[in-house]
Amino acid sequence: MESPGPDTNRYTAARSSVIDSFKGCSIMSGPRIPKEELRRKITMPLYLRLAIRDAILSNNVAFGNHHHPLHASGEAVHSPESPLVVFINSRSGGRHGPELKERLQDLMGEQQVFDLQFVKPHEFVKYGLGCLENLADLGDTCARDAREKLKVVVAGGDGTVGWVLGSLGELHKEGREPVPATAIIPLGTGNDLSRSFGWGGSFPFNWKSAIKSSLDRATRGPICRLDSWIVSILLPNGEVVDPPHSLKPVEECFLDQGFEIDGELPEKMTCYEGVFYNYFSIGMDAQVAYSFHNLRNEKPYLAQGPIANKLIYSGYGCTQGWFFTPCMSDPSLRGLNNIARMYIKKVNSSEWEQISIPSSVRSLVALNLNNYASGRNPWGNLKPDYMEKRGFVEAHVDDGLLEIFGLKQGWHASFVMTELISAKHIAQAAVIRFEFRGGEWQEAYMQMDGEPWKQPMDKDYSTFVEIKRVPFQSVMIHGE
Repeated sequence: MESPGPDTNRYTAARSSVIDSFKGCSIMSGPRIPKEELRRKITMPLYLRLAIRDAILSNNVAFGNHHHPLHASGEAVHSPESPLVVFINSRSGGRHGPELKERLQDLMGEQQVFDLQFVKPHEFVKYGLGCLENLADLGDTCARDAREKLKVVVAGGDGTVGWVLGSLGELHKEGREPVPATAIIPLGTGNDLSRSFGWGGSFPFNWKSAIKSSLDRATRGPICRLDSWIVSILLPNGEVVDPPHSLKPVEECFLDQGFEIDGELPEKMTCYEGVFYNYFSIGMDAQVAYSFHNLRNEKPYLAQGPIANKLIYSGYGCTQGWFFTPCMSDPSLRGLNNIARMYIKKVNSSEWEQISIPSSVRSLVALNLNNYASGRNPWGNLKPDYMEKRGFVEAHVDDGLLEIFGLKQGWHASFVMTELISAKHIAQAAVIRFEFRGGEWQEAYMQMDGEPWKQPMDKDYSTFVEIKRVPFQSVMIHGE
């Protein structure tokens, strides 16, 4: 057992988890919010809403120019106090998704609610925000105020939130600031991003009144920051099998030039890149997730709820050796140290340091949030003297560090997930590089933010995975 904090911390954590669950279900309700007052606060003038809609539909930022106040249908034009737009994954949240969409449209107008089935986040960033910026350049002060004050609400799971944050991040690269801050309405399964920023871990029971509260909190919640991390994969003569949408092929990867590579590289290398906000993992947990995702895609009728999903996960965990590993077994069931080397850079350091991977570890996780796997905290609440001894610092979502821990097998992971023990603490790092060499292994399994894939490996040449922080941070709204 690792040395996190005293036993009382575990009971406190468990008690806090229960309280967080009640908050997430909106049982602890706040004061009533008048519907019309909220609508005036968050709704943009009709001409701006129509201009944004037309710009997106036409893929032309100037196409909405004719929706000028002079041509509006007698509407008094006022700059909204705190304009919002909502992105909703209407397929999330079970049967509540379409109903929630209708409720949001009733509260703020249908042109400010974007269903991700029809309008993608990057389209809104390029054409919707571009339309406001274009009108502002033409002297429209109302459009300028709306652009500067605009905030975003994402109704969906962690994957949906990450998708929107990634699109908003393009504004940093293009110098189009300010970047709208983001709030969350949790519609997913784990909802760890939502939990981390005070928006709860589940879709609320009394959701019709809770939605008004969520929108109101989005207008006045404190602003905070979130690190995100780019994963660069360099592999010899191969392709990732069924890559997730967050992992894209690129022409070349820019790995750290200060690292000397042992051995030769093949003439042709394949590169992929992706971004994560919560975690990146390698090993048995990713293999189980990969099998589950394949089953859900092939036979969706078998995975129609959290209980069924957990039973299927448990079944894969047992059949693939996560819980029961014989002494003489296939190499794919042994420790990751057989195929991987790990190197890190610590914060404010330019030197690479090789970190030993314990032979018992069969899953490695690099964690950015304090929440993992539906609100668990596998890193634990560490004692100050233990942190000093190990050279650790207190973990935060904006500290430029990833917490790296290991899971030994299913039993160990089960105790970690129930917070009876902490995971195997390995390191804190500002940059990470993994080097993989196949040998008897033909592939490894990886995942980031719940999206798994199968990673081919070569006997003769190494595959490299490098993780480093994105140079800008996402802007978040805290819900409490």
